[in-house]
Amino acid sequence: MSEYLIRFVIGGAVVTAFAMIGDVLRPKSFAGLFGAAPSIALATLGLTIRHKGPQVASIEGRSMILGAIAFLVYAAAVSWIMRRFRISALMSTVCLMPLWFLAAFSLVALFGGS
Repeated sequence: MSEYLIRFVIGGAVVTAFAMIGDVLRPKSFAGLFGAAPSIALATLGLTIRHKGPQVASIEGRSMILGAIAFLVYAAAVSWIMRRFRISALMSTVCLMPLWFLAAFSLVALFGGS
């Protein structure tokens, strides 16, 4: 239970820090860009290093990087499809989800083997 509390506190502190930075900088969406996922990822990596060691944390970090690259591919494709063909956001995001999974599983197959 205390692990979840530590993760909550660290994640909340990082989200708050980025929100304050985003309040000062332009555009205002900067805070949202780094809001939840990176702060939780940092808290998770810190706890993993503490409880399971740096080897396991390095595998988790690599997986996070591969997941972020797969999401970048997906987000770029959704953005391009929406601008090119004027398809709604809901339709393009749902229809391109298999691309996200394909990119993620392909990256893990290429780089994720232990």
